[in-house]
Amino acid sequence: MLEISNLKVKVEDKEILKGVDLTINEGEVLALMGPNGSGKSSFASTIIGNPKYEVSDGKISFKGEDLLKMTPDERANIGIYMAFQYPVAVPGVTVREMLLTALRAKNKEIVVSALDLKKTVEMEAEKLHLDQELLGRSLNDGFSGGEKKKMEILQMRVLKPKLLILDEIDSGLDIDALATIARNVAEMVKKSKMSVLVITHYQRVLNYLTPDKVAVMKDGLIVEQGGSEIVERLEKSGYQTND
Repeated sequence: MLEISNLKVKVEDKEILKGVDLTINEGEVLALMGPNGSGKSSFASTIIGNPKYEVSDGKISFKGEDLLKMTPDERANIGIYMAFQYPVAVPGVTVREMLLTALRAKNKEIVVSALDLKKTVEMEAEKLHLDQELLGRSLNDGFSGGEKKKMEILQMRVLKPKLLILDEIDSGLDIDALATIARNVAEMVKKSKMSVLVITHYQRVLNYLTPDKVAVMKDGLIVEQGGSEIVERLEKSGYQTND
């Protein structure tokens, strides 16, 4: 699904990623862990095409296509979705309006009914235990932290991406909200063979969303890859043992 080789990225002439190699297969959940400042969120932002991050070398291939030649909206329309650590508010644009616009951009040849979408969104919101009243309000405007994170997953369930990037989705969530979100993502992986890149510091989200592979990033490089035993070791001893 996603193949990255020798990826080097700069921000304002400072090298952030220094030659990253990583592969995510179809239907696979990969957990990316590492200390603060190691480059994990920069890596995610590069995949979605944030222009702040300048690729100086390397390749990113998505389903055989060169991702680096695509604009951010083109990447979104072919099925790449990122749930942000700090989702922004969009005053004046309701949740339903945003989703209707996104679906029509993604499927230009398919007529998307506003009424059908309304029913779908309400059904998905119920699964996430989201207040239906939020659906008619401006996106994330005045929402709590947990409501914003659940709204990111609601969008994921409606848009059905091929690759989902979760950038520290567990940040600021209580146990119940985290379990609800992780189980919804796990259900989508099982149903649609969606691939997932989970960026996290902690084991708790991985108790609900079991990774197939775990990679550790330090100082802009992948320094270790393996199975869930890595998570258990890091939880006990931290990152110092990998120096």
